[in-house]
Amino acid sequence: MNMTPGIRKDLSIGYDEALARVPEALKAEGFGVLTEIDVAATLKAKLGVDFRRYKILGACNPTFAHQALGQMLEVGVMLPCNVVVYERDGGGATVIAVDPMQTMAAQDGALAGIAEQVRGKLARVVAAL
Repeated sequence: MNMTPGIRKDLSIGYDEALARVPEALKAEGFGVLTEIDVAATLKAKLGVDFRRYKILGACNPTFAHQALGQMLEVGVMLPCNVVVYERDGGGATVIAVDPMQTMAAQDGALAGIAEQVRGKLARVVAAL
């Protein structure tokens, strides 16, 4: 059983290259990156601890966000779609995109069609890396 909460791909390329490729792959599917959270820098600043290189990108496809918000205003709590890029021990990078079928569609059946379309786009993004 896959316990990963999302759409995952382990890459042989390094973290920096993976982080550079993700926004372009997202753009090809109609997404833009609205936010970028440097988890390692945040943990260092707030707790004084070292952590692997790890970023959370908040990706948004405006068309689908608008459609989802039109169905249920509260869906905003699940937006934007998070895409995580982190450096693995021993090299390489991992990319994981949220699976909206586990979040949006699970909350309201009316969102299932939109979630399925967004999932397809995010799966293509991850596969393209």
